[in-house]
Amino acid sequence: MADVIDRGPDDPRLALRILGEGFQVAQGISVAARLGIADLLADGVRSSEELAALAGADPDALYRLLRALATVGVLAEEDGRRFSLTAIGDGLRTDAEGSLAGWLAFICSPPLWEAWGHLEHSVRTGANAFQHIHGEDVWTYRSKDPAASVMFDRAMASLSHQQRQAVAVYDFAPFATIADIGGGTGSFLARILTTVPDARGILFDLPHVVAGAPAVLAAAGVEDRCEVVGGSFFDGVPAGADAYVLRAVVHDWEDDDAVRIMDAVRHAIPDHGRILLVERVVDGPNEGRAAKWSDLNMLVSPGGRERTAVEYDDLLARAGFRPTRIVDGPMHSFVEGVPA
Repeated sequence: MADVIDRGPDDPRLALRILGEGFQVAQGISVAARLGIADLLADGVRSSEELAALAGADPDALYRLLRALATVGVLAEEDGRRFSLTAIGDGLRTDAEGSLAGWLAFICSPPLWEAWGHLEHSVRTGANAFQHIHGEDVWTYRSKDPAASVMFDRAMASLSHQQRQAVAVYDFAPFATIADIGGGTGSFLARILTTVPDARGILFDLPHVVAGAPAVLAAAGVEDRCEVVGGSFFDGVPAGADAYVLRAVVHDWEDDDAVRIMDAVRHAIPDHGRILLVERVVDGPNEGRAAKWSDLNMLVSPGGRERTAVEYDDLLARAGFRPTRIVDGPMHSFVEGVPA
């Protein structure tokens, strides 16, 4: 498929058709992730019949999915309807280094899939598609649906490879205590604490979210250096840290709510502290595919937006911070500010 798109200038109609039909590939990969196909193939080649019995799927329908995935390089089909993992498909194993299984299972799960199906509503009205469909925002929805909440937490945790890359670009050594605000079950904070063995951490998120944190922190060996606190950042955040990290938090909210969250940090942070917004920063025209498509995801699902460097500077100033610098990473950047 990539080869055909690369030949786009010679065959623009075919390239456009392949781009337009990309939803089929995305859903196929997501279903394979939810069925655990890659884990079932971790030890070697298996037939579609065997995989169907293990995954709880219809044998004929599963074969049709697997052979389609083989055409885009996720699997390799061998004689006798037998399949193996490719280097690309290996990233769907839950135990693989840099596994994307949790993320790819989540991105086409029914609630998010339905929201993207109403992108036109959002574009025409400017309103959030998820709220339009479900009558409540994603956070309320997940608080009422444990399975959806667990899937989201796994999606965030599965981005650990990108988390490691993000942590590597910023020097956390100067900080004695690092607070991760809206930090989920703690995988990002755990990654930070492994790089600064003398630092302590504060993990803060909604109570039902941080309930899963102890196991994550223990697995990383940092549970004795991390305090876990449940609450809403709209009501305030814990004091006592000299670095406040908000990873993929501010982009979930429109400007006024984003400023409220950052204002809560401003009330807790000491004069010498740093606020660190770990976000995708929107580039200029025709650049930065990931940030601009993520911005559409914000429109249809959480309801926020990705922002330019200037827009982040404006948000920081509104919340009582002075922007200092942006440290760019391979996927996310650290937008840094200090109390004004």
